[in-house]
Amino acid sequence: MKIKTLTEISLLLAIGFVLHTLFPPIIFGMKPDFSLAMLFSIIIIKRDFKLALIAGLITGIFTALTTSFPGGQIANIVDKIITTIIMTVIILKMNRENFILVGLFNFIGTIISGVTFLGTAAIIFGLPGPMLTLILTVVLPTALINTLTGIILYSSIVQSKRLIRQTK
Repeated sequence: MKIKTLTEISLLLAIGFVLHTLFPPIIFGMKPDFSLAMLFSIIIIKRDFKLALIAGLITGIFTALTTSFPGGQIANIVDKIITTIIMTVIILKMNRENFILVGLFNFIGTIISGVTFLGTAAIIFGLPGPMLTLILTVVLPTALINTLTGIILYSSIVQSKRLIRQTK
């Protein structure tokens, strides 16, 4: 891995973490998971399994530090690693990328992440309500919000990279 690539990924993860931490809830207390959307953008743009796994672990640690879910620290790390593996395998099998696929990738990835998080939390600590209720009231709305968030972040990164190339 090149230093330039690691620096770029570090900056993207840091931006995702700051947005994740500072962004207020927008709809019924839901807020986009910027860290997860940024992780998906990294997976789509870089298409590198080892790099994705490192980014997934770092994202898991970042989200574990900021979770308000009881016992969510371990669940965050586990869910980000599992989600990263599944979504990287999916993206590596795809030949093209476009905004529809980026949105779909974010939607599916957020659902996988949310269900994995809840499943891990249920096994380790228990859940504050029925799993299906939490999926319908938390995971699905977050997935919908993350679909749009992921498209915006991805297009911003692609446009920034294009502008940087033009100035060289």
